[in-house]
Amino acid sequence: MNRLSAWGVEGIGEVIPGDQVGDIVVNACRTEPNGPLQNNDVVVVTQKIVSKAEGRLVEIDPEDPLSHKQLVEEEAVRIVRRRGDLIITETKHGFICANSGIDLSNVKRGFAALLPLDSDRSARRIRDIIQAKLGVSVGVIVSDTFGRPWRKGLTDVAIGVAGIAAVVDLRGTPDALGRTMQVTEVCIADELASTAELVMGKSSGVPVAIVRGADPSWFRDASMSEIVRPPQEDLFR
Repeated sequence: MNRLSAWGVEGIGEVIPGDQVGDIVVNACRTEPNGPLQNNDVVVVTQKIVSKAEGRLVEIDPEDPLSHKQLVEEEAVRIVRRRGDLIITETKHGFICANSGIDLSNVKRGFAALLPLDSDRSARRIRDIIQAKLGVSVGVIVSDTFGRPWRKGLTDVAIGVAGIAAVVDLRGTPDALGRTMQVTEVCIADELASTAELVMGKSSGVPVAIVRGADPSWFRDASMSEIVRPPQEDLFR
């Protein structure tokens, strides 16, 4: 029987610019209850602590709830839709999201957190530190909270990956009844990110989770380019 387990990493304090998220994970996961980490574990870290560690914080007017809107346009390569105060944008990473991914939650008052410049690179750095210091080979996902077209509610998705497949292509393989699948590509990284969010929560102060039991065949070099749909393949742009 295939079985996944997931748990939040407890005891991680406030992250500040200049911190190394990889070192933070290593120090927290050397021993129980958070660790020890094993080969083929998946480490999921929130965008927020990556952005904080990388200094992607910008001062805003704490008295003006819309003071970050200028940043939204500065971080966007395209405005997709406006409705009242809500702006849906495309970022330079290719993500379509609200407010260019700029977030005020879980950030010190008077500051806004921008997305990492290169979340794949951030994930690789974390993975390399873990491998160098703990001697285990893990996958790393940087996650963020996105809304979804046509569906209410938020879910966590991957915005950066290292050492774990972003998408698993099942085209050409048989389904349970022996039929050949023609179009099935599974976004494994998003599924693992949302699994991790269930044990991290939005307000519990747990910014890292471990997912254990992922299929060993999923562990490989990967990037977000597997997930971001090219404009020529997008029916809605």
